[in-house]
Amino acid sequence: MKQYLLSVHFVEGAPEPSDEEMQTMFRETGRVNDEMQAAGAWVFGGGLRSPDSATVVRIENGATTMSDGPFAETKEHIAGFWVIKCADLDEALAWAEKCAAACGPVEVRPFDDLSRA
Repeated sequence: MKQYLLSVHFVEGAPEPSDEEMQTMFRETGRVNDEMQAAGAWVFGGGLRSPDSATVVRIENGATTMSDGPFAETKEHIAGFWVIKCADLDEALAWAEKCAAACGPVEVRPFDDLSRA
């Protein structure tokens, strides 16, 4: 089984969902989470706080510095994610389709096989 990261993206400046839309997204995301767990695909998942809550840690010339985030100057940020295990990319894409229907655009990336040594 391979592992995949399904990441949910938030676009800065995009219209904010209403409270009712957010509750629907939470409910639908919970349903997909339950389905992943029942199917044995679930490894881990969670939502992230806004990018302005990040701290960036750097080591340059042996000195550690810490600064307020986010690391990248961008208008698109990861808002949440799942780590899932699937037989192949097609299975991961099928889960991503369900996740995107629940909460918006989802990027699918396989883990590097070397990282699980």
